[in-house]
Amino acid sequence: MSILREIHAWSQKLPKWQQDAIRRLYGMRGINPDDLNDLYALAKVEVGIEDPEDRKPVVLEEADVPTPPVPTRLVQLAAIKGVSNVNALAEGISLPFAPTGLTVVYGENGAGKSGYARILKHACRARDKGEAILPDVRKNPEQVQRAKAVLEALVDGASKEFHWEDRKAAPEPLSDIAIFDTRCAQAYIDNQGDYAYEPYGLDILQNLVTVCNRLKQQATAEKRSNAPSDAGYASLLDQGTAVRKALAAISGKTKKDEIETLASLSREEVEKLDRLTKTLAETDPKKKAQSLRQLATRIEGLKNRIKDAVETVSDQKLAELQSLIDASNKAKSAADLAGRVFRKTPGQLPGTGGEEWKMLFEAAREFSRVSHPEQEFPDLPEEALCPLCQTELNVEGVGNLKRFDAFVQEQVEKDAKEARDKAAEAYKVIKGARLELEIDKALAEQLSEISKPLEESCQAMKKSLTKRQKDLLKASAGEVAWEDVEALPEDPQHALLDVITSLRRDADALDSSVDEEAKAKMVSDHRELEARQKLGEVKLAVFEAIDKHVLCDKLQACIDGMGTTGISMKSTRLSKEQATDELLDALNDELKKLKVHNLQVAMRPESPGGKTQFKLTLQTPGGGAPSDVLSEGEQRAIALASFLAEVRLSKGKGGVVFDDPVSSLDHRRRWEVASRLAAEALERQVIVFTHDIYFLCILEQKVGELNTNFEKRYICKTPAGFGVDSGELPFEVVSSGQRISGLNAQMVGIRKAHKDGDEGEHRRLTKEVYGKLRLAWERTVEEVLLNGVVQRFTEGVYTQKLKRVLVEDDDFRAIEAGMTKSSKFEHDPAAMVGQLPVPDPDELAEDIKALADWRKAVLARQSAVASNR
Repeated sequence: MSILREIHAWSQKLPKWQQDAIRRLYGMRGINPDDLNDLYALAKVEVGIEDPEDRKPVVLEEADVPTPPVPTRLVQLAAIKGVSNVNALAEGISLPFAPTGLTVVYGENGAGKSGYARILKHACRARDKGEAILPDVRKNPEQVQRAKAVLEALVDGASKEFHWEDRKAAPEPLSDIAIFDTRCAQAYIDNQGDYAYEPYGLDILQNLVTVCNRLKQQATAEKRSNAPSDAGYASLLDQGTAVRKALAAISGKTKKDEIETLASLSREEVEKLDRLTKTLAETDPKKKAQSLRQLATRIEGLKNRIKDAVETVSDQKLAELQSLIDASNKAKSAADLAGRVFRKTPGQLPGTGGEEWKMLFEAAREFSRVSHPEQEFPDLPEEALCPLCQTELNVEGVGNLKRFDAFVQEQVEKDAKEARDKAAEAYKVIKGARLELEIDKALAEQLSEISKPLEESCQAMKKSLTKRQKDLLKASAGEVAWEDVEALPEDPQHALLDVITSLRRDADALDSSVDEEAKAKMVSDHRELEARQKLGEVKLAVFEAIDKHVLCDKLQACIDGMGTTGISMKSTRLSKEQATDELLDALNDELKKLKVHNLQVAMRPESPGGKTQFKLTLQTPGGGAPSDVLSEGEQRAIALASFLAEVRLSKGKGGVVFDDPVSSLDHRRRWEVASRLAAEALERQVIVFTHDIYFLCILEQKVGELNTNFEKRYICKTPAGFGVDSGELPFEVVSSGQRISGLNAQMVGIRKAHKDGDEGEHRRLTKEVYGKLRLAWERTVEEVLLNGVVQRFTEGVYTQKLKRVLVEDDDFRAIEAGMTKSSKFEHDPAAMVGQLPVPDPDELAEDIKALADWRKAVLARQSAVASNR
């Protein structure tokens, strides 16, 4: 099992946040501040600390980890095609690769190389996927789909197509293809004062230790800044109360509702605390108790007066009075009807039968008891004197008295009188009632001192009682509607009763305070209640302390989960398994091939804080630390050597892909790398992406020396998009013959512009071709006339090729004429402003033909020259 797959399998038992960290380290080889913030939040979530952003861990999937190469399987890339939604690469394009030898994919910066490289990294499960595959920014985001591509490959000689789609499992056979780029190189270099080789993958564990330590520091700092404080309730910790006991035991397990209950006083407890406070503060409790009882008696008198007054004019009394008056009025109406019949008797005085008459008749009845004590009124003898007029009665007079009495004694009259009397009695009760509550100034002040709202309530009742009494009398007289009678306000009797009870309880407490044992009990009760009351004032500080205890407990659990012992042990074991003589020999062999002669690997496995590595010892007579001696180019060479050593030891036969392998390398080191890659191409398929045309030329030369298969691909931007394989290389890197063919091909456009009369386009194209013609002359001199004895971008002079070289005067004249004319038209200022006549297409064609003819003649001459020498 490879290191990467073993680390992945081992990580399944780690907390999810550490699995997420491994995923990030696997793909990006480092952790940035945003990653640390994410991982810290995830680590806290695992111990119960909520994440406001609700981040979720994402783990490394098995499909993202390359499988170990199959030693018996040969996987060779043939092409990338069917590209869709990959950066700005043209849709549906194809980029072929030679299945054997070395393929160079050249393109200038921004041509689309990185798009192809990213496809290969994702499809071949390379570790470095830090550079995301993005869609074309020119497309509508709503219409963009996932990146896709088809990778054509030869698997043991059989052509197969593998369909790759971003964020989906990559095809397993493509894991046999190894990828190297600048980011991969960072996996092998430790620039912390020393340089060290780390087996591919162990850097994940090293960086995981770093992450754990940094997060542990962060959690420790957060715990320190959130340490619980009792400053907000420290005063309550000095007394021997139930509150002190509860606060002294505050922890993350303390229930807030228990504190809430302890801090909440009932109404009775609040009153008791107030009573105890006043009682214990009193200097003469006996005198104070007597004063309180007197006040209670006065307030009780007020309560009783309110009770009597309210009962006198209560809603029940109002209803009774209203009912009596209504009944009286109805009886009176009936009596009036009977009276009207009586009054119609002929010969009677006006008003006979009316109320005044009835009163007069009843007075006569009463008077007769005095004037005629022996007779029963109205049965008086005819000779008796009339009680009213005191003249002698006759038969008619006696008859009238009897008739009058019969009228008065009728039932309807009796009912009317009875109803009238009842209503009058009720009316008199209300009218004569004394509703004055007798709230003098002293009582009002005492009530206000006890409770201002209670005093105001009593005053409102006093005012309302007077108004209600007047309204009832007016309603009885029909001057006010019964429903408009003043309504009584809220009755203060219950509140007064509470005050009376409290005053008498306080008085009893004052009496008790004289007793020492009772007083000690009161002091203890007062202390407990006062502590609970104060707890209610500072309970938010207590709740905050509980919250911080809870947070700190969780942070400690988080800190405990960030230990690195297990990681270090795993790293050490893997290091020991990798530290073999075979690895040592492979590393030193690769360093030698890359001409890094002054370095040699010495196997010393170490695991400080989980950082397992093999030290690179600098072998120089004078010694010295590697960090003080190694250049950036040498570091790059070390990375390449490590990568190639691991590819060799993997026993796989799949191809290798290098993305910009000579970044930061100087001229000499590029030759060493080119030589090594050319040699590797003899063993397996090698693909190189580069924007360095100089490196391309070196590769071509080195491959040529080894007679290895070599193919060049030139990608560029076209109207269809980026990354288009043009089918031909840039003019600057092709042979002289290819340059001449390219110039002849351009003549088609020049002749068309000339024919169409497009003078500007004709001038521009002609100027461009003359510039290329000059380069073609230079290339032909280098390649043909001098037979490659001296070549640009090469370090040596190939003297053995001088055998075919012969330079004659005609060569000089031909070269001077061709170069002079080409340079004149390309660089002459007159040509730039259109003042120099533009050669017509035939003249330009003749100039190109002159070069072609001269080249042909030199080549023909070389064979004869070589034979003669």
